[in-house]
Amino acid sequence: MESTGEMVSLPVLLEANYRASTIPYRFPSDNPKKPTPTELSWINLFSNSIPSFRKRAESDDTVSDAPAKAEKFAHRYTEILEDLKKDPESHGGPPDCILLCQLREQVLREVGFRDIFKKVKDEENAKAVSLFEDVVRLNDAIQDEAERVENLIRGIFAGNIFDLGSAQLAELFAKDGMSFQASCQNLVPRPWVIDDLDKFISKWGRRSWKKAVIFVDNSGADVILGILPFARELLRHGVQVVLAANDLPSINDVTYTELIEIIAKLKDENGKLLGVDTSNLLIANSGNDLPVIDLTRVSQELSYLASDTDLVVLEGMGRGLETNLYAQFKCDSLKIAMVKHQEVAQFLGGRLYDCVIKYDEFLDYQHIRQSN
Repeated sequence: MESTGEMVSLPVLLEANYRASTIPYRFPSDNPKKPTPTELSWINLFSNSIPSFRKRAESDDTVSDAPAKAEKFAHRYTEILEDLKKDPESHGGPPDCILLCQLREQVLREVGFRDIFKKVKDEENAKAVSLFEDVVRLNDAIQDEAERVENLIRGIFAGNIFDLGSAQLAELFAKDGMSFQASCQNLVPRPWVIDDLDKFISKWGRRSWKKAVIFVDNSGADVILGILPFARELLRHGVQVVLAANDLPSINDVTYTELIEIIAKLKDENGKLLGVDTSNLLIANSGNDLPVIDLTRVSQELSYLASDTDLVVLEGMGRGLETNLYAQFKCDSLKIAMVKHQEVAQFLGGRLYDCVIKYDEFLDYQHIRQSN
């Protein structure tokens, strides 16, 4: 069921000074009629992804005349990006990653495409479902809790590599697919560019959360082998878990309806997830239709479910880094993602494929406000 009704703010978001943008694309002193170097680099980033999107669209056998429509998409979206280079105020600008994503989705839908990544999502979901038990058993076999939590976090990073919105990763994936276990072992060494892992593990050991809302990202290994083992571990410790997934398809992000199907496949006949009761596991439609998110625009359903959460998890580069890295909440928050765009790596002062785990306790923000 698609989300209906007015979009509202996430109730645990601290809205003062909130803007769904981490990177400063322009400053008040910049010429409004001239694109900034940052805007140009992001326009070029989206331009570089057009060939991989066109290729996916051409092979969408659910759409008649797909090759011609894919060409139309590529031509129209290229025109829009060129317009933004000439006049950053055109097409609802100035541009940021939310607008650039919105315009891309709009053009795809206008020419007749709804879900150009559906085939690859289904293939990767099937592969990941077959590996889920092995990944969970390996985690369960780790006796030391701190080591187990670290392994779960590393699994989230490894799963997050499956991102076909990144031109380089789309090309790599097309060549030889990706191995989840190899990805786990080949993460860049710590310390990562933002590394609050030890702080998060310390808080985990105190068993202080009752409810967690997790904004999920990609299909396949990301959600099934990264997020779901992590969510299952929270459930084991009595935490109620709400998984918030997109309303409509956008690149290879998992949708609400797809996530319901995935979890139904993973549960046994007693409704358990490899021995763990799932009565405290809820799946929510976030109301979102982009690979990034503005937390002042979520569904009323998610708003209701999130009203008493004490942990918000934003996973993935679009939601966790590009739009909400510095978002503040009236509860604990965890932003976790792999850095898959050079532009983000440069902004953070890290490496491409570096890892970010940013954990903020609500007390931290109370202290900051009191000391200002």
